[in-house]
Amino acid sequence: MLFLGGRQSPTDSSAEAGFARDMARHHAQAVEMSFIMRDGTTNEPLRVLTYDIIVTQTAQRGMFNGWLQQWGLNQATERPSMAWMSGHGHGVTAAAPGAMPGMAGPEELKRLREATGKEQEILFLQLMIRHHEGGVQMSEGLLKLSDRDEVATTARHIVEGQTGEIKLMTDMLAQRGARPLPSIL
Repeated sequence: MLFLGGRQSPTDSSAEAGFARDMARHHAQAVEMSFIMRDGTTNEPLRVLTYDIIVTQTAQRGMFNGWLQQWGLNQATERPSMAWMSGHGHGVTAAAPGAMPGMAGPEELKRLREATGKEQEILFLQLMIRHHEGGVQMSEGLLKLSDRDEVATTARHIVEGQTGEIKLMTDMLAQRGARPLPSIL
C-alpha cells in the first residue's frame, strides 16, 4: 500500500508497526497507573502530573492505532512484543522474552492499588520513572531504525517529554524523602 507522498506503508514486521503496537500497550499501562494515582492523592502537583500523563498518552495511543489503520495493518499481531528491536543491538533489555522495558509487573500494580497516602505516591513515582525510562529507551531505539517523519517526530517528542517528566518525578520523590528505583537506562 502506498502512503502519502507515494511512500510505501510500513509492513507488519517493520520497526514502525512494532513501535506503534508496543508503545500503545506501554502507554496503556502508564494511563492505568496514572488513574490509580490521580484517584489516590490530594496532592495537586501530583494530580496535575497524572492528568498530563493520562491526556498525552491517551492521545498518542490513538495516533499509534490510527497509523496502523492508515497503513492497512491490524492493531494486534502474532509477533512477540519488542520483536522489532531484536537483533539490532540497541541495548534494549527486557525482564523476560517479549517484555517491554519499564513495564510494572502484576504484583507491583497490585501494591500500587493497595497502597495509600505517601507510600502510594512514592511507589507511583518510582514505577512511573522506570516506566518512562522504558518509553525513552523504546523511542530512542525506534529513532535508530526509522526515519519515517511521523513516527520519528513522535518518538523524539516522547524522549523529550518523558525525560522532562523523569526529572520532575525525581524531584517529587526527593520532596518525599525517597529515591528512584535503579535506572534501566
